[in-house]
Amino acid sequence: MPTLNFHHLHYFWAVAKEGSLTRAAGHLHVSPSALSTQIRQLEQQIGRPLFVRQARSMQLTEAGRLALSYAETIFAAGDELMAVLQQGRSPARQVLRIGALATLSRNFQENFCRPLLSRTDVELVLQSGSLQELLARLRVHSLDLILSNRRVVSTADDPWRCRRIARQPVSLVGKPRPRRRAFRFPDDLVEVPLLLPGRDSDIRAGFDLACDRLGVRRQLRAEVDDMALLRLLARDSDGVALVPTVVVQDELRSGALVEYCVVPDLFEDFYAITVQRRFAPPLLRSLLARPEAEVLGARA
Repeated sequence: MPTLNFHHLHYFWAVAKEGSLTRAAGHLHVSPSALSTQIRQLEQQIGRPLFVRQARSMQLTEAGRLALSYAETIFAAGDELMAVLQQGRSPARQVLRIGALATLSRNFQENFCRPLLSRTDVELVLQSGSLQELLARLRVHSLDLILSNRRVVSTADDPWRCRRIARQPVSLVGKPRPRRRAFRFPDDLVEVPLLLPGRDSDIRAGFDLACDRLGVRRQLRAEVDDMALLRLLARDSDGVALVPTVVVQDELRSGALVEYCVVPDLFEDFYAITVQRRFAPPLLRSLLARPEAEVLGARA
């Protein structure tokens, strides 16, 4: 296998950062034609185009985005090496990029990231989006990990690594009931207005199936895709929400909401999705090794 030409890689990195051949050439003090030749030689060595050349800009291809991710790591490691050897400084701050489904519980995301929030040597980049959007970013290593409540399956083209990091029963929660009698499931469902996750949710599908099997009538007040909004509606209305308790953990601790019951045989699974790569961020190992109770935010 031919050795990578790091001089060419540096030129590629400069153009990718600038988005313009002319601007990058000016910073590097070379002619645009010479810079273009260097990048073309790198593309020939790699065997794939790295840019889509447009009139006034250079747009990265999928291979280019992947190459840029590796180039960033390589040159950051080089800067760190020089700082440590020449100045005796500690390694630079570590960057960890985490994506999460836009509808995923914010409390769960915060609990997962909590060990890093007080560290001055770590920079967190948190992004949200649809699962397909996030997987596209993970594929080219612009994300290090995705938090999801949906499992993905590995393929030959996409060697995802999907592991369940937590499982929590799903509950019905609402404001404290004026009567002392405990909520009876499923008999009392007919009496309460329900706030349910959207129909694409696995826990909604499981709940509807259970109610249909039991022949239970129910009052639907609202169906909400976003767990953060579902939490607000449970807190600020008289509705009863179907949620994993991590979603409303603060309200349960304060007494603003109470758990009416745990729905039998209904769970929310939380997954961490990564992709096979040679150099995985070391921070991921410690985050993924934590016990389930800690990931869910349990307090002693």
